[in-house]
Amino acid sequence: MKETSFFEPADHVKSISEYYFSVKLQEVAKMNADGQNVISLGIGSPDFPPAGGVVEELCEVASLTNVHGYQPYTGIPELRQAYADWYNRSYGVALSSSEVLPLIGSKEGIMHVSLAFLNVGDGVLVPNPGYPTYKSVSQLMRANVIEYDLLESDNWMPDFDALEKMDLTGVKLMWVNYPNMPTGANATHELFEKLIAFGKKHSIIICHDNPYSFILNDKPMSILQIEGAKDTCIELNSMSKSHNMAGWRMGVLASNEQFVKWVLRVKSNIDSGQFRPMQMAAVKALSTPIQWHENMNLLYEQRRLWAYKIMTLLRCKYDTNQVGLFVWAKIPDYEAGSEELINDLLYKARVFITPGFIFGSNGNRFIRISLGSSATKIQQAFERIADYLVNSPDRKL
Repeated sequence: MKETSFFEPADHVKSISEYYFSVKLQEVAKMNADGQNVISLGIGSPDFPPAGGVVEELCEVASLTNVHGYQPYTGIPELRQAYADWYNRSYGVALSSSEVLPLIGSKEGIMHVSLAFLNVGDGVLVPNPGYPTYKSVSQLMRANVIEYDLLESDNWMPDFDALEKMDLTGVKLMWVNYPNMPTGANATHELFEKLIAFGKKHSIIICHDNPYSFILNDKPMSILQIEGAKDTCIELNSMSKSHNMAGWRMGVLASNEQFVKWVLRVKSNIDSGQFRPMQMAAVKALSTPIQWHENMNLLYEQRRLWAYKIMTLLRCKYDTNQVGLFVWAKIPDYEAGSEELINDLLYKARVFITPGFIFGSNGNRFIRISLGSSATKIQQAFERIADYLVNSPDRKL
């Protein structure tokens, strides 16, 4: 094919790379196609189905003749009310239906919030380590990305003294995420209070990403529980992890009515709503009793025990108080870095584990295991890694 070097992407596209998992999972897929049967403990995609009755609701509604057209940009009223009821029941947060906006997954919401509030050159506070999309979307917006440290010594909480010493001129948004991904650090009432006070003091919108609060967590929290939070906070939530609906792309944004209206201006110019049967199935899922979540967590606990065993086998250090869908651990000092270790495990033990460097420089000495695979699979990964270590005299044990 003739080269077309006179074509170039936009400058903001040049500033980002293809998402790490998009690239790495293609490599894993090729290895599997070659018969290597890699066990992937990488992405946080639950392998369980949704609660009973959810798929049946989808099929029943989809069989109707009058549900296949465009739907409201704000989501159907039943879904908005179901999200509001879920917040009230789960977090004790009172929301009107005008304070919630259904999303096609909360990842979409990161882009919508950024489009709604950021001008070129505006500052965005992004955690390091943190979800890579916070940074890449900000770069696509040609915003000024300002990383703030999350450190193991601070229990992966922001250092507010350090934040106050930063040049916050022009900062519009701050991304936070608790229970934290990738570290598993849990939220506290005090942390949320400090974040809200910080946001109000500096006129910064605090964007809290909250998809993990129901997994291996005894007390789900929302930043909107704190008095005055709606004045300066936006919360994104998702059914992907909490309800085993990752591929369904069902998420929600919650905030004050004005913020919701501004985000809706963006969203209504990008998509044309969600399939009504999926929305009705989400309504069904949002009424799932707490016992279902408790039973899911019993299964996740079995998986986490095997993930701990893998981390111990690799001589990694980890905090048993972490919550959420992952196990985060620090690699030994003799390891060169997380990328080198996970590539060794992938190519020689045929086990894929996520390297911490993809979440920022503060994650380079860490690795992450997803609990999205069965306990049997994680046990098999443990056995493969154990065999590899025993038969690799060049590796330290």
